[in-house]
Amino acid sequence: MAKRDYYEVLGVEKGASKDDIKKAYRRLAIQFHPDKNPGDKKSEESFKEATEAYEILGDDQRRSAYDQFGFAGVEGMNAPGQQDFSGVFRDFEDIFGSFGDFSNIFEGFFGGTRGAKSRNGAVPKGDDLRYDLEISFEQAVFGMAVEISYLRNEPCKTCSGTGASTGGGRKVCPTCQGSGQVRRSSGFFSIAQTCPQCRGEGHIIENPCRECSGTGLGKKRQKIKVTIPAGVDDGKRVQIPGQGDAGHNGGEPGDLYVFIHVKPHEFYERDGYDLYCAVPVSIAQAALGSELTVPTIDSRKIKVAIPAGIQHGKMLRVREEGVPHGAKRGDLYIKIIVRVPEKLSRKGRELLEELSRAEGDSPELKPIKRSELGK
Repeated sequence: MAKRDYYEVLGVEKGASKDDIKKAYRRLAIQFHPDKNPGDKKSEESFKEATEAYEILGDDQRRSAYDQFGFAGVEGMNAPGQQDFSGVFRDFEDIFGSFGDFSNIFEGFFGGTRGAKSRNGAVPKGDDLRYDLEISFEQAVFGMAVEISYLRNEPCKTCSGTGASTGGGRKVCPTCQGSGQVRRSSGFFSIAQTCPQCRGEGHIIENPCRECSGTGLGKKRQKIKVTIPAGVDDGKRVQIPGQGDAGHNGGEPGDLYVFIHVKPHEFYERDGYDLYCAVPVSIAQAALGSELTVPTIDSRKIKVAIPAGIQHGKMLRVREEGVPHGAKRGDLYIKIIVRVPEKLSRKGRELLEELSRAEGDSPELKPIKRSELGK
């Protein structure tokens, strides 16, 4: 089978930049990697083909020779069947390090473990924690301070977080010889991974602490006060730095995230900083107008003037009776619901019949003009 053009293999144009070539190779490496396609000879061959293409096009000197003379220009640089891929993977970070999750993919392929030191040697931060807090509608509107209780990891008191029993101590990891990494080969592919025995720390504990089993951490119930700001929305979260799990080996603790769940109110709804409610009025109150007393969200009572002739569904606005935000408050909108009595007294029926005659009500109905519907 004839060799395919290297540019065609990677799916790039001849004038592609080195960055485009790296990206193209990364995509194919993820797709055809043998550990991701065990036993698939076709995928393995595609992986080898892509790797060979990158070995040539990723090197300026080899690419120049290939561009001028084709396969003849690079013949002998890699003998058939004995490709030297060390150049491709000599700096693995240069090819894949800027692509975020790719290192995690290979970690999964090769059995990597979490909890190891970062590449710059820093001790990893502890895990973030989540706490779900349900509050009332009023508490969300005006804010509150509440004490919460939850479990978190803290340094073990028995071993002071070292993980070693009294007089125990640590020794160099015999698997990685203190480097925190081991190399593993998969056919022609070789990569450094976190040492599974010491989890990248470079040392192991000879006599683990019995209290924490060598982890250096123990569970403790934590109680803290959390301030919920006024006007918080349902689904929002409050971040509390340093109140998550403690890190291993003295690593700084993670953060605590309090997720807010607001219970619905019996009468009020909220839109941003504005509140909405509906109040019923009788036919007489709507026709003649009146002054009604309406309760507010903070249990006060305010008087609202109902203009004569108000229509069903009309919205009245009361300023500065909504949700606080800073030194201001939103508005309260009151929807008027005109109630038609289901049962009438004898006197009431007589009065309404008299009103109907006085107003000249007609049994013949015709549609309302669309232009008048919004009035």
